[in-house]
Amino acid sequence: MTRRSHRSGASPAGAGGLLIGAILTCAAVGLGIGALVGAPAPLALVGGFIGVGVGFRLVYDRFKDL
Repeated sequence: MTRRSHRSGASPAGAGGLLIGAILTCAAVGLGIGALVGAPAPLALVGGFIGVGVGFRLVYDRFKDL
């Protein structure tokens, strides 16, 4: 019996979508918090930069076994 790896979703488009999704989600959270405190644009940018780091970590964790 041979062992096969399950590689569904292991495509560059999937990795890119995961990265962009994390960036947009973190930017939206930053925008929401910024709207509450009166600085939506700067906190949306900060959230976007945090999203880059979060996105790379998510992609690494998801695809590190390939």
